[in-house]
Amino acid sequence: MNSQGKMFKTADGKSLLATFLLVCCLFCLSGLCNGMIDVLNKHFQNSLHVSKAQSALVQGIWYGGYFLLALPAGLFARRFGYRGGILFGLTVITVGCLCFVPVTKIVGSQMAVFSVFLLALGLVASGFTFIETIANPYATVLGSPDAGVARINLAQSCNAVGWIFGPLLGGSFILSKTGEANTSNASLYIPYLIVAGIVAALIAAFAFAPVPELHAEAEAQAGADGQVPARPLYKEWHFVLAIASQFLYCAAQTGIFSFFINYVKDPGYMPALPPGIAGLLPDNMKYLEGGVWHITEYCASAMLSVAFIFFTVGRFSGSAILRFAPAHRVLGIYALCNVALMALIFLGLGWLSVAALILSFFFMSIMYPTHFALAIHGLGERTKLASSWMVTAIVGGSLMPVLMGWLADRCSMRVGFLMPLACFFCIMLYGFGWRRLYQAGRD
Repeated sequence: MNSQGKMFKTADGKSLLATFLLVCCLFCLSGLCNGMIDVLNKHFQNSLHVSKAQSALVQGIWYGGYFLLALPAGLFARRFGYRGGILFGLTVITVGCLCFVPVTKIVGSQMAVFSVFLLALGLVASGFTFIETIANPYATVLGSPDAGVARINLAQSCNAVGWIFGPLLGGSFILSKTGEANTSNASLYIPYLIVAGIVAALIAAFAFAPVPELHAEAEAQAGADGQVPARPLYKEWHFVLAIASQFLYCAAQTGIFSFFINYVKDPGYMPALPPGIAGLLPDNMKYLEGGVWHITEYCASAMLSVAFIFFTVGRFSGSAILRFAPAHRVLGIYALCNVALMALIFLGLGWLSVAALILSFFFMSIMYPTHFALAIHGLGERTKLASSWMVTAIVGGSLMPVLMGWLADRCSMRVGFLMPLACFFCIMLYGFGWRRLYQAGRD
């Protein structure tokens, strides 16, 4: 049997490729909606006049939902299975998306309107908590155990594909295509109605498609009586420190994604467009001011989509690399590369710093799924519970970007990028030290 066939086949020879492809659609949807929220920071700064730190509450409420509901989602999945958890999550997402229609009609103070938008986003995020909690461990068991890390990275590559289109979909209806900022929220509901239609189709698919209940294999050594001891999760140091490292990764990733548009729209960091480049861009991506060409906010969202292309390439190439190279070592090397790139961004070196910002997406690409796979490696029946704890680490994306925004408000946007630099340094230490942590638990 070839390696590709084994990747999606169980020990009894049953192919799970069709189920895996359906799960990949969930990852693609998650990436689409995550990419959409990354254009909201700059928009709410314009339309509601909130500060950078306040605009980071978009990510705060989004990822805060993951923290609050991850463990209940894991318990729900244990009680009702993979299919039940996925269907429930998709239903909640649909309700949350439809809430954007009345929310855009609300009239009141700027902070009151901002709060209601955050509540609608929180409802959508609650549904994605169930999807993330269930889909990540499910992807690791849909085939050969040896290919679990490569399989979850391949599934998460679809997440990256969705992320490419998120800023384009959101930016098309939200961000300005001229030199003047868009200060209206009237069309904000349109992209969420589109998402609601996609989710409705996925609900129908999962209601009738085969979604088998599968269980991960335990790798702990058996005791004298032949039984596998159930070690408490808090004694699995490769798992405990994975939560901390994942927390820091989510903090770094969310901060970079959230303030990408702020950085490239800041005249202190983004150089003027050369006339030759400006001539190649459509009118809705450039404007002339003082005899110099600048990018519009819509162009900034398109640049974010380009960065997500690097992210996607990194996911697909990383999935291939991780089939041959130790996952923990790849994680450590990629984190080291991003430490260097964050330093270049902090230095504010014009086009070099902008290029470093875009390239950092490539080296972030494999970090989330690789953390996940390294954390649950060898946990057997404890995988679903461990998965819930890993999803709670997403709260890093809720708390730390507010700190990054605060640093940007008080100092400058480039100083804010010192926060992800410190995060990547700690991730590097975890990656290079994972094997010792795991082996200590097995011994």
